[in-house]
Amino acid sequence: MAPSIFIVSSHTEESTPSTGATGYIGGDALYQLMRSTKQYEVAALVRNSEKGAQIASQYPTIRLVYGDLDSAEALEEEARKADIVLRGCLMIPKPYSTIFSTTLADIYAFADCANADHVVAAEALTKGLNAHASDRPGYIIHTSGTGILQFADIERQTFGEASEKIYNDWDDVNEVTSIPDFAPHRNVDKIILASGSSNVKLAIVCPPTIYGQGRGPGSQRSLQLPELSRCTLEKGHGIQVGAGKTYWTNVHVHDLSEVFVALVEAAAAGGGNASWGAEGYYFTENGEHVWGEISKAVASAAHKQGFILSDKVETHSNEEINEMCHFGTALWGANSRCRAIRARKLLGWSPKGKSIEEEIPDTMASEADLRGFVKHHAAKVMG
Repeated sequence: MAPSIFIVSSHTEESTPSTGATGYIGGDALYQLMRSTKQYEVAALVRNSEKGAQIASQYPTIRLVYGDLDSAEALEEEARKADIVLRGCLMIPKPYSTIFSTTLADIYAFADCANADHVVAAEALTKGLNAHASDRPGYIIHTSGTGILQFADIERQTFGEASEKIYNDWDDVNEVTSIPDFAPHRNVDKIILASGSSNVKLAIVCPPTIYGQGRGPGSQRSLQLPELSRCTLEKGHGIQVGAGKTYWTNVHVHDLSEVFVALVEAAAAGGGNASWGAEGYYFTENGEHVWGEISKAVASAAHKQGFILSDKVETHSNEEINEMCHFGTALWGANSRCRAIRARKLLGWSPKGKSIEEEIPDTMASEADLRGFVKHHAAKVMG
């Protein structure tokens, strides 16, 4: 019998990359998984018939499970039946932007409640997996995000400045899995990490800035780069948080999908060469960028394509940035630096996608088309 996989959506806002089967991240991973020479029985959580139709039209063999992240009984039952659970938590809810103008106490309170739905789902899934016998453990591959590394800038309230701190998932894995509880994504990561046992084998995939067009049945748009492009188009100039010195690492979505598929294949083989449990933490970067330099490149692309009159970049306050994009200060102003060692060493991961800089002109063109801009729009507006 083919290994069974249950894919759980994070049901995020439309502007946020979801890891479900119709989301940006999960959809691309599903595309890559279904092209594998290995055979799997796949079930996917979907919230309505529209989302179900998107999956069925492309993958008619997938079994659809209707519900949401509050459907605890269904999630538990599906996890109990599945050999492998792919779960996402890359949600940045609207209240996220409020943490950049509040006290540290408010930040702790935010961490306790912002992802409550995800806590329910995480607990239900791990409870279902725990019903597996130790001689046939269940596997969970959970999606976090390197926003979890922003906690120092959040605590200091410093945005747009550089940080020298770089984490890695090999020598520093214990540090990464024990960061402060107020860090973004940390509450759900803790639930997943605590579930590890002889019955439950876990891995956490932690992507950075993701870019490139997805190949899934639903959303094919990422977040940080398209949103920066949108704001540039709407403002008519490049935008920057503070001094623009913030570092993030990045990965092409196709390369990210290779990590998910490699972990699924390892799980289907009884664990394979992968790390599981407390050390099963996988960063997935393939390079690093400075957001101020990306802002310049985005403005340049918009200008060259005739959408804005000049390629100038203007610095905006945190409040202004968050008005343009309700979590923009986090996306482009707080540092998130890491090195992906584990996937390269154990899974043979060798990312090959084009760089984020190479992706910028295509992303700009796509955003302009989405927003109804046309070539030489700026010149026509000026008459």
